[in-house]
Amino acid sequence: MDTTPTSALLVEERSDLGEVAELARRLRVDSLRSSTAAGSGHPTSSLSAADLLAVLTARHLRFDWSRPDLPENDRLIFSKGHATPLLYSVFAAAGVVGEEELLTGYRRHGSRLQGHPTPVLPWVDAATGSLGQGIAYGAGMALAIRRLQRSPARVWVLCGDSEMAEGSVWEALDLAGRERLGGFVAIVDVNRLGQRGPTALGWDLDAYAARARAFGCRALTVDGHDLAAVDEALSTAGDGREPTVVIARTVKGQGVAELADQEDWHGKPLTEDRCAQAVEELGGVREVTVRGPLPPEPTPSPVPPTTPTPARATESGGPAEAAGSGGSGEVKLPVFEPGESVSTRSAFGKALAALGSRPDVVVLDAEVGNSTHAQDFAEAHPDRYFELYIAEQQMVATAVGMAARGYRPYAATFAAFLSRAHDFLRMAAVSQADIALCGSHVGVEIGADGPSQMGLEDLAMMRALHGSTVLYPADATAAAALTAEMADLPGISYLRTTRGGYPVLYPDGERFPVCGSKTLRRTDADRVTLVGAGVTVHECLSAADELARHGIPARVIDLYSVKPVDAETLECAAEETGALVVVEDHRPEGGLGEAVLSALAERRLSPAVAHLAVRVLPDSGGTAELLDFAGISAAHITAAARDLIWSETDAGADAQTDAGAGAKGARTSAG
Repeated sequence: MDTTPTSALLVEERSDLGEVAELARRLRVDSLRSSTAAGSGHPTSSLSAADLLAVLTARHLRFDWSRPDLPENDRLIFSKGHATPLLYSVFAAAGVVGEEELLTGYRRHGSRLQGHPTPVLPWVDAATGSLGQGIAYGAGMALAIRRLQRSPARVWVLCGDSEMAEGSVWEALDLAGRERLGGFVAIVDVNRLGQRGPTALGWDLDAYAARARAFGCRALTVDGHDLAAVDEALSTAGDGREPTVVIARTVKGQGVAELADQEDWHGKPLTEDRCAQAVEELGGVREVTVRGPLPPEPTPSPVPPTTPTPARATESGGPAEAAGSGGSGEVKLPVFEPGESVSTRSAFGKALAALGSRPDVVVLDAEVGNSTHAQDFAEAHPDRYFELYIAEQQMVATAVGMAARGYRPYAATFAAFLSRAHDFLRMAAVSQADIALCGSHVGVEIGADGPSQMGLEDLAMMRALHGSTVLYPADATAAAALTAEMADLPGISYLRTTRGGYPVLYPDGERFPVCGSKTLRRTDADRVTLVGAGVTVHECLSAADELARHGIPARVIDLYSVKPVDAETLECAAEETGALVVVEDHRPEGGLGEAVLSALAERRLSPAVAHLAVRVLPDSGGTAELLDFAGISAAHITAAARDLIWSETDAGADAQTDAGAGAKGARTSAG
């Protein structure tokens, strides 16, 4: 293929639309060349939006490409994340990605030019590619920019028409419309064709516009290949007055006759010879570069610190001083008296309110703040509390968007409902977003509300996320300390809280490091170890008391750090007691029991283990009767422990008998 450039010019904000047209041709050519070189990609989806991106980047996107983290920069999000040939071609035209990297690195192992965009690139704020998510991130970022930072920066989101069938898109537009997020602009590339054929609405721009307006957004329809019309629409959209959806009629594969408006080309690169013909049809390779408008000069704004400061209790039990640029003095965590009955969800709320002394902490709620106690933060810091209503996907997306703007978001709802946002959590891990989550009302412990409200799969879901931390406190002191701990943890951290009140076990000032545990009962004569977390710690303590009455000393471990797990303490218990009963208010798959067994297996230990978990389909009832019905109450723990000890004793006796018989036989044979 002849790669000799046919033109070279700089497209700036002042450039006329003829020069912008040259930029659009370069974007199309490079989209074809990069995907053909990789042997995969989505060139036709890139060709349809090339004119939109050329006008946007050359004349409207206020961005300093040499300083991508500048708070005043506009943000560009590719919700149609599969169109990376176009995105990376924009980066190449901006001079931040070289031609060699574009043609040899795209979709290659070890390259930062991955098949779908990730924040390994400094010009990408969040990973996209799971459709319907980028627009949700954009709404979250716009909320932070408008309500917290008071910045003139705009958020531009490129969407595909296929993803407009995702409910999360409309959750995002609902948020944008309700909050009147001026500066939020969604550009919908309506090219009519999805992956397997036509989309539901085709080129019915009026239908898209009516839906956008119904959610409180301004809607503009435009021919997406008419540069002057696109320029006018983006000028209006970027005025910052109201959230806007630009609905652009485009042609998939535009610019190449063989591809234009043709089905069965989605996700298929051209062969070398076809690519050469297409490049020639487009006028050849170009060296058009784009600078575009720069952002306004920085102005003082309440941008949070980029380096968060710790907010933990001191060793002595006093409040920790928040040192450094992110602190605002002392963070005084709530104090709970040992023995008093307090729910861990209540302790979470009180700790959140205390953490509000950190200016980077924000809290998001899914209309259950009075149950999760996230509302405690709202009462203390209403300007940094955001009600997302019953929209768990948008809640998590907003957390990711706010994290991208430098905040430390906490998002809380019932654990069971976080499963609705699992795909957003999965992609948040790909984005390497630093967000804290709290799931309340877990397990059969919640009682009368019944199984629809019971979080019984959340530990498995959260443990499976890359780089996640999973915490499950047994009392209020631990819950408060771990809530503060999450403010500085990288990646996704998750706190599991219970509905009911339970006795405080730990004194003020007790430390709860991640990957730690607490051994609540221990003697040198222990014959079994009872391992619990959250509510089952209290059941294990009751079981240990019952076993002691029968002359059986039992060790009790509070395994509050479910991931990473305290393998060293488990190894010691396995070696010293030889038997473990692991108890969890969760399904047997993927929770506490499997975390323990995995840790023991990695250390090549095989003690006798009984795993008690919720294997039944629960119904409504009282807490005590449901714990017993599920087989995880103190009575079941006691029985399981005794069975393990007896089986081990019987096995030992059988072994001695076999050994004795063998020795007698040997003597007889020798005689």
